[in-house]
Amino acid sequence: MTEQAIATALACLLAHLLADFVFQTNAMVTAKRKPQVLLLHGIIVFALTALALGGTPIPAAFLALAHVAIDAVKTYAVPAQHRERLWPYLTDQTAHLVTIALLALYLPEAFASGIWAAHSTTLIPPALFLAGLITATLAGGPAVGGLMLPHKAQAQPDGLDNAGRIIGLLERALIFLMVMIGEPAGIGFLIAAKSILRFDTVKKNQKISEYVIIGTLASFGWALIAAFATKAAMNSF
Repeated sequence: MTEQAIATALACLLAHLLADFVFQTNAMVTAKRKPQVLLLHGIIVFALTALALGGTPIPAAFLALAHVAIDAVKTYAVPAQHRERLWPYLTDQTAHLVTIALLALYLPEAFASGIWAAHSTTLIPPALFLAGLITATLAGGPAVGGLMLPHKAQAQPDGLDNAGRIIGLLERALIFLMVMIGEPAGIGFLIAAKSILRFDTVKKNQKISEYVIIGTLASFGWALIAAFATKAAMNSF
C-alpha cells in the first residue's frame, strides 16, 4: 500500500473501532435486530468515518453501508445462541477489515483530500496507539468471551457481576502499556499476582481452574499480539 492508502486505512480502522467498541453500547448490541438500532449504528459509523477522514463523505457512506450490511447478516442469519461465540465475532470483524482494505485500495486519496492531511505526520502515531489500545482491551473482550462461552455454564467462578470483564479489560490494558513502554518483563509479575489472587478459588475446583487458565492465556495472548503489532507499526513511521 502507498502512504496515502495506509493513512486512509488507519483513519477508517480507528473510526470502525470507535464505532463498534466505544460508541456501541451493550443495549445497542442486544437490540440490533430492531432496524432503527441498526440504522443508528450505521449513522455513528458514517459520522466517525467522515470525521476521521477529515470530512470526505462518500467513502464514509460506502463504509457505513457496508458495515450495516455485514452487521445485518450476522444479526439475522446467525442464530441467537451462536451469535456471541468466537467464530461469528471473528468473521464479522474480518469482513469489516476487508471492506476497509478495499476502500484504501480503490480510494487511497480519501484521507489526503480531507482537512487532516496536512497534519498526518502528527496524527498517525496517536491514532495507531489508540487503535491498538482499543483492539487490545475492548475488542479483546468479545473474542475471549466467545472462546470461553461453551464452558461458561459449567465452570463459571462465583463473584461480582461483570467482574470478569473488568478484570480482563484491566489486565489487557496493563499488558498493552507494558509492551508499549518497553517493559514486557512486568507481565510476569502480573501473571504471578493474578495466580496468587485466584489460587484459593481455583484449587477447589478443577473445572474452574482450567476455565481461568484458558481464559487468562487467551486474554494475555490477545493483548500481547495487539501490543507488539501496534509497536511495530508505530516504529515503522
